[in-house]
Amino acid sequence: MSAIKNIVFDFGGVLLDWNPRYLYKDYFKDEKEMEYFLSEICNSEWNVQQDAGRPFAEAVKLLQAQYPQYTEAIQMYDEYWYKMLKCEFPESIALLKELKSLGYGIYGLTNWSAEKIGYAFSNYDFFGLFDGIVVSGDEKVAKPDPKIYRILLERYGLVPGECVFLDDNADNVKAAEALGINAIRFDNIENVKQNLAKLLGRTL
Repeated sequence: MSAIKNIVFDFGGVLLDWNPRYLYKDYFKDEKEMEYFLSEICNSEWNVQQDAGRPFAEAVKLLQAQYPQYTEAIQMYDEYWYKMLKCEFPESIALLKELKSLGYGIYGLTNWSAEKIGYAFSNYDFFGLFDGIVVSGDEKVAKPDPKIYRILLERYGLVPGECVFLDDNADNVKAAEALGINAIRFDNIENVKQNLAKLLGRTL
């Protein structure tokens, strides 16, 4: 096995606490209605299309036509998106900084709307530690499509077997592994650190 030289981080759910419920918990009086809205209307399948480059204005208009009774709530997803982004995960950021100090290349591969990523970059200093970042909204393709992994590898001259990819989504992890990239499902920080330490052959 090749020596690991680079760590590739997903952002939401790994480094940043992003959840639409932070926005909608005070809007919807009924939790069941909120869960219906987020599973059937403004759901992950709809959102990932913005991550892959569809403009929010187009996406919002489309849903409002289908669900006029939720016109205001749908509009909020675009206008108040920043309220879904709560904070960074301190332990994850500590791990990122430790890996950087140990000399590993630090890269980002994220599904994120090109319209919204600027807010994250402007509000979290740790992004300055990255050697390179690929954003799905800029590339018009999203994980788990193999194309976006290849964009990362080719753009920064990375060798798949020399990389470890951390993502909270199982499908994204499988897609990375299919390309020969070492990958770890980000479930909790302690498990991740243990699994990563094994791959790196060192204590973290």
